[in-house]
Amino acid sequence: MLDLIQDTLNSIKPIPLLRFETAQTHLDSLTKPPGSLGLLEDLAKKYAAIRDTSQPAINKKSVIIFAADHGVTEEGISAYPAEVTPQMVQNFLDGGAAVNVLAKQQNAEILVVDIGVNHKFAPHPELLDRKIAFGTRNLAKEPAMTRAEAEEAIAIGIQIAAQLADTDVDLLATGEMGIGNTTASSAIFSVLSGLPVNKVTGRGTGIDDKTLDKKISVIQQALERHAPDLDDPIDILAKVGGFEIGGIMGLLLGAASKNIPVVIDGFISSAGASLAIKLNPAIKDYIFSSHRSAEPGHEVFFDLLQAPPLFDLKMRLGEGTGAVLAFNLIEAAVKIYSEMATFQSAGISGSAKD
Repeated sequence: MLDLIQDTLNSIKPIPLLRFETAQTHLDSLTKPPGSLGLLEDLAKKYAAIRDTSQPAINKKSVIIFAADHGVTEEGISAYPAEVTPQMVQNFLDGGAAVNVLAKQQNAEILVVDIGVNHKFAPHPELLDRKIAFGTRNLAKEPAMTRAEAEEAIAIGIQIAAQLADTDVDLLATGEMGIGNTTASSAIFSVLSGLPVNKVTGRGTGIDDKTLDKKISVIQQALERHAPDLDDPIDILAKVGGFEIGGIMGLLLGAASKNIPVVIDGFISSAGASLAIKLNPAIKDYIFSSHRSAEPGHEVFFDLLQAPPLFDLKMRLGEGTGAVLAFNLIEAAVKIYSEMATFQSAGISGSAKD
């Protein structure tokens, strides 16, 4: 394993219980009945504990979209051709995608990472060129990537998190783009859960029954051929994953090592998060889930996280859209924590009255 990855893993520790208790004490001092703001209080407590501060604030939010192509699209398992990946990356850069609209509403910046798109892009201020290769190999026939490439993808994510930490970012969101990546993610979730492929595989971009059957067959073939090691998340990533999934893994590791919370988007982002949790379970302390995807395999992530999603809007777009929607809830919770009066400051009795 690369020294950068090992050192980062070693630096990530579970958040001390005292931080949560201190945050809860403050929440209970606010001018409201204890626990009356429900989940908002849980969000505020977790955010304050991650940041290790008595005055949490969210001044800078960033959405990191990792983009890569997948060789498995050769098998005809998607409703869209592989050419859509670079086209959508350009759409992000032009500000025309759903995630752009939502990020603008939340005053959040977008950074697109070309970690493996089958295209050469012109330089752009919002594009990071970190291309490992022009897409992964066809996982139906050979491992998606070498172990060295898998480690490189993770290392890129770690480095980007460090770069963002230097800009004083307060909250991150994962996003992704890659035609074929629900196939890779379904394969990952089948390995992690032990569930049959057909129980964790959905329609992705909206494939028909015949294509869904083909997709399930392709994943099953890949798992039988490559036998990913359940106890080795990097092996799983290398054999059936994607460069963008590895980048997300690394982003989470790097962010946790810097005490920066990350909001996880949907199915593909959750596949990266699940592999990161397998590498270091303490990652669970540093991430927020956003929404429940329409993909059936997404439940595996919530089982690993041991926490439910914040909402379920039947979304299946990806890009980071669900994570950006969660920004509003988390920021509202943090404002409650930092700006609401306490019983003492407001001169109000803190004892409950009938």
